[in-house]
Amino acid sequence: MKAGTDSIRQVKIALVVAAVAIAVASLVVSHALIRDLQEEEVERMEVWAEAMRSLISADETTDLSLVLKVINGNNSIPLVVLDESGSVTTHRNLHISAATPQDSLAVLAERVERMKQNGEKMTVPLAPNPDYGVKRGARLEIYYEDSLILRRLAYFPFVQLGVVGLFVVIAIFALLSSKRAEQNKVWVGLSKETAHQLGTPISSLMAWTEVLGELHEDDEMISEMKKDVKRLELIADRFSKIGSVPELKVADLCPVVEHVMTYIRRRTSDEVQMICHFPPEGKAALPLCAPLLEWVVEVLCKNAIDAMAGRGSITLSVFRDEWHWVIEIADTGKGIPGKHFKTVFKPGFTTKQRGWGLGLSLAKRIVEEYHHGRIFVKCSEIGRGTTFRIELNA
Repeated sequence: MKAGTDSIRQVKIALVVAAVAIAVASLVVSHALIRDLQEEEVERMEVWAEAMRSLISADETTDLSLVLKVINGNNSIPLVVLDESGSVTTHRNLHISAATPQDSLAVLAERVERMKQNGEKMTVPLAPNPDYGVKRGARLEIYYEDSLILRRLAYFPFVQLGVVGLFVVIAIFALLSSKRAEQNKVWVGLSKETAHQLGTPISSLMAWTEVLGELHEDDEMISEMKKDVKRLELIADRFSKIGSVPELKVADLCPVVEHVMTYIRRRTSDEVQMICHFPPEGKAALPLCAPLLEWVVEVLCKNAIDAMAGRGSITLSVFRDEWHWVIEIADTGKGIPGKHFKTVFKPGFTTKQRGWGLGLSLAKRIVEEYHHGRIFVKCSEIGRGTTFRIELNA
């Protein structure tokens, strides 16, 4: 079990390391690409600003075809051009939409202010030209922002990181699910093989006890032997049901619990006190598989006895809350640390020197997968005891 757990841990570490490496490489490459595009856009804006200066300073001998081609070729970088008085002379790629011209001007003014605060600025001095109304000291102020494709590219690494993270989560979930399915197959195969191997000797024992019963009708030992053989038959039946979906039949929960308590009382010391609390009406009818549910209660009671070192009290309560029938098993044992509240139900976890760590794992499977209920550690205090809670749908 430990080797399998270590193998899963190593694979998870490898997946996380690979994800981190991919993320770092993605960020480095994306940052370099964004930096190069930003430098290219700055160069394009310098050329565009020079074209604007040439257009304003042009005379009748100037060939404007190349200038207009440069100016009209900017279809991606948002910009606004202001004169020395701060008035908007032109803008491109701002995509301003409003219901009325007045609203458009208001939206444009807000956008200009935002670009002044967050955008880049270029100042283009103009040569004086009295014929075209260009005075000495005239200039253009050009405010511009990153293009839409550059802004999208800036978010791309985060999208890529999200995809990589999702892939790692899915891969780890698939790995754990595969491992859990493999473990389930092992437990199911082991259970069915145990039931099969017990079948033949139990049949022989049943026959021999019948023969002995006929020869010694008044011998109490024969009666006790028959009870033990019945017990073995019940255990084999429980093992045979693991791995297959049991048929749930409406039955009374109280006799099921009482049967387990009677069995535990007869096979434990007098220093263990068994206390039962049943509902006032004395009946708790719900769909259940009695042999398997008996097994769950028996496992919890035996674990409680081990936790108390054979001395203390076990209080078993059956009652109904708003939605469920509840079984609570409280002991006065050594308690469970809070960090192990969920770990105790994992296959292979045990605090005993001799133990497989399967009892609570199988109990959880019986309650949650077969009866569609819940089993969990309700509370525990070191040195004072533990309370397990089982919730079954009414």
